[in-house]
Formats: sequence, C-alpha cells, structure tokens
Amino acid sequence: MAATQTLSPQTQTLLAEMEAAVMFTAKRPPVVMARGRGSWLWDVDGRPYLDFVQGWAVNALGHCPPVLARALSAQAKVLVNASPAFYNAPWIHFAQLLSQQSGLDKVFFTSTGAEANEGALKLARKYGAVKLNGAYEVITTHNAFHGRTLAMMSASGKAAWDKLFLPKVPGFVHVPFNDLAAVAGAITKNTCAIMVEPVQGEGGVHVADVAYIQGLRALCDQHKLLLILDEVQTGIGRVGSLFAYQQYQVLPDVLTLGKGLGGGFPVSATLCRNAYNIFEVGEQGGTFCAQPLAMVAGLAVVQEVIRRKLPQRAEQNGRYLMRGLAKLAPRFGLKNIRGKGLLIGVDLPQDKGADVVVVARELGLLLNSPQLATLRFMPALTVSRKEIDQALHLLAQALERVLI
Repeated sequence: MAATQTLSPQTQTLLAEMEAAVMFTAKRPPVVMARGRGSWLWDVDGRPYLDFVQGWAVNALGHCPPVLARALSAQAKVLVNASPAFYNAPWIHFAQLLSQQSGLDKVFFTSTGAEANEGALKLARKYGAVKLNGAYEVITTHNAFHGRTLAMMSASGKAAWDKLFLPKVPGFVHVPFNDLAAVAGAITKNTCAIMVEPVQGEGGVHVADVAYIQGLRALCDQHKLLLILDEVQTGIGRVGSLFAYQQYQVLPDVLTLGKGLGGGFPVSATLCRNAYNIFEVGEQGGTFCAQPLAMVAGLAVVQEVIRRKLPQRAEQNGRYLMRGLAKLAPRFGLKNIRGKGLLIGVDLPQDKGADVVVVARELGLLLNSPQLATLRFMPALTVSRKEIDQALHLLAQALERVLI
C-alpha cells in the first residue's frame, strides 16, 4: 500500500472548515477539488487526477465542456427561473429533442434521477388506479439502485438498506435480476409495473440479457403492465447507443434519465408514451422543474452527444478499455470483465476494491468500487485512447501495490 498523502496547510484548513460545517453522510478522501477540464481534475494544491468516475457517469462531455459553459452563460444573462407555472422556450425545445430521439411522446423534467424515478412510480400507480382496478405494486430487482428518496430506497434492491429508515414504503416486490421466470411468478392482480435498469451500475455493472428485456416487454404486454426502464446511468450515450433500450429492440412505456443528461448540471427526465400521459392538474410538479438553466444545459449536452456521435465513440473506446483490462487480467487475477460502452466493471481476486481505489487516487487515477471486489469505470464519453492507456498504466501500478 502507498503511504498516505501529506496534506498541505491549505488543504488542512479547508478540511477543518468542512469538519466544522458540513453534515457527515459519507467517508471522503482528504482531497479538495478545485477545477476540471475534460478527463482531468485538479485539487487545490494543483495535483492532477485522471478521472474515470466523472461524478458517477454524470459528466458525459467531461469536466467543464465549452459547449455547456457557453449555454449556461448565455442563458444566465437572459432568464434563470420563471417558475414552473410558466413555459419557457428552452423547456419546449429540449422536450421536443428528447421525444424525437427516444420515440416516446411526453417528457417531464426535474433535477435528479431519484425524482425522475419517483415520477415514474407515481405514473405507474396512477395507471394502476385508473386502468388496473387499483393495482399498485411495482416489481423491481435485487441489487438494483433507483435513488435515495425513501420510496426509491424501498424500490432499490440493496441489502444494506433493508433495515434502514424503517418502515419501508410498501408496494415493491423484489426478484432476482436477469430472471424472467421470477418476474413472471411475481405478477399478481396487484401489479401495475415492472421497473428495471438495463445495466445495474451501482450493483456492480451487471448487464441485462436481450432475451430478458424482450421477455419483460412481452410480459407487460400480456398483463397490461407498464414497462419502466431506469436509464438514469445508462442513458445519453453511456453504453454505446443514445439509450440502452435501443440495443434490446424494445420500446419502454416509461423511461427515466438523469446523470449524463445535463453533463454535470442537475437535470433529469421522466418520459412516457402518449397512452400513459395521464397525470391530472396538481398530481406532479416541483419548484425547479424545467427551469431554463437546466433546459439549455441538457439541450446543449444532448445535441453535442449526437453531433459528435459520442455513443459510437463510447462503444469503440469501451471495447478498447476492456481489451486493456483483459491484458492485465492474467497478471492480477482479474475476472469477469463486463459492461457496455463506457460503463465497465471488473472483479478482483480479493475483496480489496476500496484499497485499489485509495492507491489509484494517490497515483493520480480516480476509480470507483461499487462492490467489495469490483471496480467500475465511467470515463467521459470524450475520453481519448491515450488517456485510457494512461489509466491502464496507473491501474496496473495500483494493482501491483495492493494485490501482489
């Protein structure tokens, strides 16, 4: 293991101020980030980090992309927030773009992925109330992650959350991921929807089989249920297509987006087919829904992703990264290299993911370990092959120190 970094007086002062004022919710490293550009972050002491986390797949275009900065700057001089009681032009244009690109008809905007998923759940329960004789249950999967509101923590399949913040919000039935028979067996007269991630990111990068997603579509058609696909992490080019469901040849009834949608600016969306556009006045809303700054951010990011064909680039560079990991596998005992596009996971031979993350950071590489023996890679869609090579080189050094 590498020695702990020596903290500069500036960093020590900032961390002391943090300790005095910031509510504790997570263990964070003794680093204070100051600026970013593309695939790189710099801390307050000027130390660079090659960022293969990118805010958990948030910065689709990397840090501080010029197209996003220009859009935000221009809009901030015109209109920041008129309240959701009024339409604004960026809202209309962004909704049109997502509708055209997704094949879904209607869009509701909010700020976070959890809120987008809450909107999907509300829509499913409304549908169950008016179309399925009051059905309210949603089938979700073990190991899923749908957000951190109370309802979405109940919907998620994280074992660590089972007894947290009790009582749980009722109405969720959890079944194994990628198990179509388990889903079919869980459907009852109380079921109104099935909600699943095409790739379980937080769960460790587990990819849904084509037959599984297509089977879910068939089950929903057969039982008149809503198929909700949570693409908060997989949407907007991350997995090699603009939306992950396009690789499964199905169309969901409800789709949720977030993270990469705003390229770093908080914005999310719940999309649905016309047939399920059934909210009535007062049933859904939010103070910051569709505010102009978020709308121009999302519009700029999605247009740039499409213009630069970044989904195709993510597919190609994802394969390149996976080949690089495969070359390291025999030396370090890596196994089960998996993923789609630039959402990639690999398992370690020991439960030392957290240790690898620490050492890699000290070497200048930012990684994520969503499970004890799993590393997750989520670089910007704009990452270069030179940067991938740099990351693999630093990863090898970290693995050498931790595993050998």
